[in-house]
Amino acid sequence: QVQLVESGGGLAQPGGSLKLSCAASGFTFRIYRMSWYCQAPGKERELVASISPGGNTNYADSIKGRFTMSRDNAKNTVYLQMNSLKPEDTALYYCNARQIREDYWGRGTQVTVSS
Repeated sequence: QVQLVESGGGLAQPGGSLKLSCAASGFTFRIYRMSWYCQAPGKERELVASISPGGNTNYADSIKGRFTMSRDNAKNTVYLQMNSLKPEDTALYYCNARQIREDYWGRGTQVTVSS
């Protein structure tokens, strides 16, 4: 049974930090491209960051230099280190695993940035 379980969300002040985790199980994690998406109220889900099986990362322009995505294949986990948070980062953050014919999603973890 495939599972993606996000954690680490919460309330942060502007300029603060959070670290999201996504624990994966039920598939061969190391061969999947992993991604973080976010969806703010009233907006479409959008890509935040992704990491290839080999560890190459891509980031949305809006978070470049502030967020860092990483993966630990030994722990079947990906991370999103979020620094210098802004109120506009407030959203539900989803973990995604994708391979050629398969596409899996977690249920999301809420990130709220507010003073």
